[in-house]
Amino acid sequence: MNRQVKILLVDDKDESLIALEAVLRPLQQQLFKARSGQEAMKLMLRNDFAVVLLDVLMPGMDGFETAAHIKRLDQTRDVPIIFLTGTDTGSGAAFRGYAVGAVDYITKPFDPWVLRSKVTVFIELSRKNRVLQEQAELLRELVRGDGAAAYAAFADRLERVETALRHLGSSAPDDDGLREAVKELGDRVAGMQTAFEALHVT
Repeated sequence: MNRQVKILLVDDKDESLIALEAVLRPLQQQLFKARSGQEAMKLMLRNDFAVVLLDVLMPGMDGFETAAHIKRLDQTRDVPIIFLTGTDTGSGAAFRGYAVGAVDYITKPFDPWVLRSKVTVFIELSRKNRVLQEQAELLRELVRGDGAAAYAAFADRLERVETALRHLGSSAPDDDGLREAVKELGDRVAGMQTAFEALHVT
C-alpha cells in the first residue's frame, strides 16, 4: 500500500489555501498550510515534505526569500519547490524563481489537472526516495551480517524501484524540471545497483 507523503501549501490568502487544498485533496496526501514564509520554515524544520507549493507575493518574507532560506539549510535544501503566482511570467519573476532553486513556476489561474499531475510526480519521487533510504539500511545490515534473506529482499526491492522509475520517467509531464528530478533519482538507483553488485561479487 502506498504511504502518504506530506505536502506544504504556502500562501498568505486563506482563499488561495482553500482552493489549493480542494485541488490536491483527491490525491489523498497529508496537506499542511502556512500563511507566511516564517510559518513555512517552522513547519519544514519539523516535517519531511515531498513538495512545497509556494506563493511568490507575500508580505514580510516573500516567496523568493522563503525559497532561498529553504535551499540554504541542509535539512530542507532537497525539497522541490513549485512557485504559484499571479504575476506575469514575462516580468522576469519566473527566471528569479528558477534561480533560487524552484523546479517549476506556475501562474494563476492554473489548470487543476496540470497542478495535480506535477504534484503527483513529486509524490512518487518522494516515495521512491524513501524506499531507497530503506534499501540503504538493508544493505548496511547485509554488510554487517551474513543474511541470504536480506540479500534476496534487497535485490527484489531494488528491481521494483528501477521498474517504477522507468514507468515514472515515461509518464511524467513534459517538464524539464520534473524529468531532471526523475533522472537524478534514477542515477542514485543505478549507483546503488553498482555497489550492490560489487558487494555480491565480493
